Amino acid sequence: MNTQQILDFSLRLAGLSEVPADTAVYVPGENVRRVLVGIDLGEADLLAARSWGYDLVLTHHPAGGTASLGIAQVFQRHVDYLVQAGVPLPVAQTAVADKVFDEEITAHARNYLRMVALARRVGVAFMNIHTPLDEIGRQRLARAVGELPPQATVADLADHLRRRFGEFRHAQTPIACWVGQWNNRVGRAFVSHGAGTNGGYAVAKAFFDHGINTVLYIHAQPGDVRRLRAEYEGRGKNLVVTGHIASDSVGINPFVRALRDQGLEVDVSDVVPE
Repeated sequence: MNTQQILDFSLRLAGLSEVPADTAVYVPGENVRRVLVGIDLGEADLLAARSWGYDLVLTHHPAGGTASLGIAQVFQRHVDYLVQAGVPLPVAQTAVADKVFDEEITAHARNYLRMVALARRVGVAFMNIHTPLDEIGRQRLARAVGELPPQATVADLADHLRRRFGEFRHAQTPIACWVGQWNNRVGRAFVSHGAGTNGGYAVAKAFFDHGINTVLYIHAQPGDVRRLRAEYEGRGKNLVVTGHIASDSVGINPFVRALRDQGLEVDVSDVVPE
């Protein structure tokens, strides 16, 4: 396989028809046989990969090029998820607008050349696949959440996710209920993942205000949690946070298995095992 075929393969697995803005092939490669996969692979990994004989370094998070500048565009996927959950389109658009604006501004501060230039000098193919693998993970988590009845408790939900996914059993960050109580009912739940980064306060608020009782994020900012607690604590609303690295691994591990099924030798770095 070459790097473009690997990228196309990830899109098919995720059910996506276009390459998201946070995903890119930085340094193309042909005849890829040995791959090093991780969530945040950096300079040392590129240098080590060359000496260890890898043909490709495949990192999850954007590491340069246009992908490191594309989070604002991908963040718009939150609008689709909110509308899917019953949030009116104008409300959904307002909920994401400030974060999109912030990302557009902060993108100008990022060094989008450093890692790409190093990979070229080292002579190792280099790419990242972000949203497609997050989409695989989102679909898996959503199916698991849908297996529980609305009357299940938040504690039941966490236990169910741990049973279903070894990544949560092996993670060093336990599933947390940062807003609400473990004995609250799950009610209507929505997995908010696969849109560049978490939706923060505004997206969770839009879900809560339009009939969603339990929102699942994979990570959250302290200030957002404090605002949501102040507004929704005691009102039967729950923000469940499953953990960034473990949740990313829920989407990465099936992709790694699929690459191995294609005959590639794949080693993983900072990925929580199944």
